Amino acid sequence: MGRDAIRRLSAVGVAVLTALGVLLLAAPGAGAAPRGDCPGREVRALPFRTGVVRLYKREGYVCAVTVAKVPGAPRAMSVSLQARGNRPVTDKGRYRHHAGPVTVHAGHRCVRVRGSVGDGSVGSGWILC
Repeated sequence: MGRDAIRRLSAVGVAVLTALGVLLLAAPGAGAAPRGDCPGREVRALPFRTGVVRLYKREGYVCAVTVAKVPGAPRAMSVSLQARGNRPVTDKGRYRHHAGPVTVHAGHRCVRVRGSVGDGSVGSGWILC
């Protein structure tokens, strides 16, 4: 085998390993669970016509994610979470499956949440007090 053949074979090997690495890194996101990476236990679900807002709580932190009822083409989605006395934390954009997660430190304070998917939406009063 000549030097050029060895170089080509090495280049092909590096390309294959790089492609495998990219696929392995991308794979976990492809099968992401509906919880949207919120830690803790689910404490509330607020369903609406086009989706559901799920709230999770752990060690004084509250996390929220809006999940589309029917995933598909990118569309407007949002989730907003506010601890009483603080400004809301919001994630909005065009997503296929879910908006969020957004997390706030609530301690023992109440929180307010809003979420939307397309033209459907839900909002809570002060909850989890």
